[in-house]
Amino acid sequence: MAGDGRSPIGRRVVLFPFPSGSHITPMLQLAGLLRGRGLGVTVLHADFNAPDPTRHPELAFVSIRESLPDEVAASPDQAERMMGLNAACEVPFQAALEELVRRGGGPVACAVVDGQWYGMLGAARRGGVPALALGAGSAAAFLAMLAAPRRRLQADRLDEVVPGLEPLRVRDLIGVDGSDGETVLRFAASVAGAVRDASSGVVLNTFDAIEGPELAGIRRELSRPVFAVGPLHLAAGPPAEQQHAPDGGCLAWLDARPPRSVLYVSLGSAARVDHAAFEEMAWGLAGSGVPFLWVLLPGSVGGGGGADGDLPPFPEELHETVRRRGKVVAWSPQGAVLAHPAVGGFWTHCGWSSVVEDVCEGVPMLVHPCLADQTVSARYVARRWGVGMEAGRVVDRTAMARAIRRLMAREHGPQAPRERARLLRTQARQCVAEGGPASLAIDDLVEYIMGL
Repeated sequence: MAGDGRSPIGRRVVLFPFPSGSHITPMLQLAGLLRGRGLGVTVLHADFNAPDPTRHPELAFVSIRESLPDEVAASPDQAERMMGLNAACEVPFQAALEELVRRGGGPVACAVVDGQWYGMLGAARRGGVPALALGAGSAAAFLAMLAAPRRRLQADRLDEVVPGLEPLRVRDLIGVDGSDGETVLRFAASVAGAVRDASSGVVLNTFDAIEGPELAGIRRELSRPVFAVGPLHLAAGPPAEQQHAPDGGCLAWLDARPPRSVLYVSLGSAARVDHAAFEEMAWGLAGSGVPFLWVLLPGSVGGGGGADGDLPPFPEELHETVRRRGKVVAWSPQGAVLAHPAVGGFWTHCGWSSVVEDVCEGVPMLVHPCLADQTVSARYVARRWGVGMEAGRVVDRTAMARAIRRLMAREHGPQAPRERARLLRTQARQCVAEGGPASLAIDDLVEYIMGL
């Protein structure tokens, strides 16, 4: 346990992040903002994929000491694993929350739990503590989740636009790796039901300039407060948590490249591609003629890649191309990379944190969604905001080379992806300025918490 969680104004908030990096980071960024407004903060956490308390000495951390069955932790079915985590953590979470209420240190004003902890929303209510749901993804994905109980699988109508969720098509709706559609719908319906029945409001890492209609849609669906506090990484600063050690040498490599000449390639920490797709990506990059910085996390390529955890070998014919035009690293300081003047495009999996970071730096995107809500974000990047292009569902070297060249072209005009990206960058920066919408949303959130 680090810190004591005490508050100069005598009220505490208890936070409970979902145990994955893309969910832990925004929760801890929110924790810093709430503490900066005078609230005490205690972070309850699962032992499974626990955050590192030593990186956050100003916060109090308390484990719920759950007992997680081996079959849950090892399940290849992501939706089943998330439901198993909820079942395993619900009782110990409620016990830990009630213990915090009993032992003093200032009254607990509310709990903020990740929206995927549907069991914890009900547990907090049973423990007499109001709960807010933090959505780690986009407002569009959250709205699609709320609509899940009204959906039915339509495998023969994948390209039809979903009424009320435009521009999303049936094929863009949230999927989960290794899970069938019915299992995903069961999980989504559980989340939607808990948010409707047991939450006192919703907090989202987004802002009105990119998701105003979606935020309004959530407010209509729930008839309760929705706080758009993003972009959190600008409002709260970069995360202290690092999923992997970044290779800082890539910044020196970028320093030697001309402005807007390099394509940055990263499919995140969770996505896996097979060896055939990896080779098509490599040939596509080579055929584009564009310099590239490629993040290839060990273990992210399956089949034909040597020992488990090793980086796969490049085709022999590409070794000279990689040496002359490319740099491959296991992990990068992504925020600094996207802000670097040499970077002119981003080939991305469309994880929400990556999309928000990119929007804030004004870099056009080539979208290649892999799992979960990434298909939602990809559709918005290409079709709603116009700040990127779709890479296509099948990785083909010729099509990828053509798409890369088109993305990196110096197109001008108000509808060009590069110009649209610059506009959104300006709006994002205005959002977190003093007195801007993000700052006002945090103030409103604190006032709301104090009144619960």
